[in-house]
Amino acid sequence: MNTAHTPPPSPMSAPMTYEQAGVQYDLIDPLKVAAQRAAAATASHLAGHGFGEVSASRGESAYVVDVGPFYLASIVECLGTKTLVADEMQRLTGKSFFAGIAQDTIAMAVNDLITVGATPLVVQAYWAAGGSEWFTDAQRAGALVEGWKAACDVCQVAWGGGETPALAGIVEAGRIDLAASCTGLVNPKPRLTLGERLGPGDAIVLLASSGIHANGLSLARKLAERLPQGYLTEVEPGVGYGEALLAPTTLYSPVTEALWAAGVPVHYAANITGHGWRKLLRHAKALTYRIHTVPPVPPVLRFIAEQAGHDAAEAYGTLNMGAGFALFVPASDAQRCVEVARGAGVAAWVAGTVEAGPKELLIEPLGVRFSGDSLQLR
Repeated sequence: MNTAHTPPPSPMSAPMTYEQAGVQYDLIDPLKVAAQRAAAATASHLAGHGFGEVSASRGESAYVVDVGPFYLASIVECLGTKTLVADEMQRLTGKSFFAGIAQDTIAMAVNDLITVGATPLVVQAYWAAGGSEWFTDAQRAGALVEGWKAACDVCQVAWGGGETPALAGIVEAGRIDLAASCTGLVNPKPRLTLGERLGPGDAIVLLASSGIHANGLSLARKLAERLPQGYLTEVEPGVGYGEALLAPTTLYSPVTEALWAAGVPVHYAANITGHGWRKLLRHAKALTYRIHTVPPVPPVLRFIAEQAGHDAAEAYGTLNMGAGFALFVPASDAQRCVEVARGAGVAAWVAGTVEAGPKELLIEPLGVRFSGDSLQLR
């Protein structure tokens, strides 16, 4: 068995889990499920406008409405705590990292929206600061604007507008909470990707991540407290921990648009964010997902896993470990899918297969198994 990707435990300190860093999905997920059930009861309001929801989109990464000639998809996402790393790195280096932070924020929304087969059309910004003085740092504010616009250009979306409240007493002074919403179209309708065609025989194609993206930062920040030089500790020659954490999240919409243009059918897609590779289990169907090829792990993620003392199950169940997006395609189209992704500038691998069987994920090179009940999002 190939164990090259299994991170060894650190002998320097006790293991650190994501829960110890303050994020407990088993406490958060029940609220998500309750909210979904309450939200589902509101779907009848659409009929009064002559429209209807696509009920299969409930519990997926984006919500879909049937408006007649096409489907309308929408999503809102918060960036999370990556801004805290950018703030600290600005203090340490004098450099603003908020252009990358802007891309991270847009990626959180766009990368979810495209899982349903939508073309992103419009992005809205929500920038909530702890006080008006946050906006007086011209370098930082300028980087946020420039990075936001640049990410919109990559995704070919219009930046429609946004909201910039100063929320003293809610957001901590000197901090900012960033979020983005995105609206898109599934047009023509057969492009809709909600997993109805997902089944045994499909191939699993994984798209490379650029690093930690924007999930797992609570753990990464907590870990920095243990390191001898904090965020300036090298993770590889010439690259510090903080700088590596701030690599902008990959935008995957150029890949999904290129796949559609190339005629490569996608049966299902998953954005690998919180819950790590367990997100491969997102669809409700009882299927077995068998991974035979594990992509290379970015140095910063290997470093986190080693320093936190994670075994492979903890690492791959928490972080993206080098795979930021998954595409489920017919086996006959798998290699073509890889070629199209690489042509769009994103490394990709035919990593596994979908099989009949119990709902579980088997990462064979690592000897890791995740059961279907390890991901409860519905």
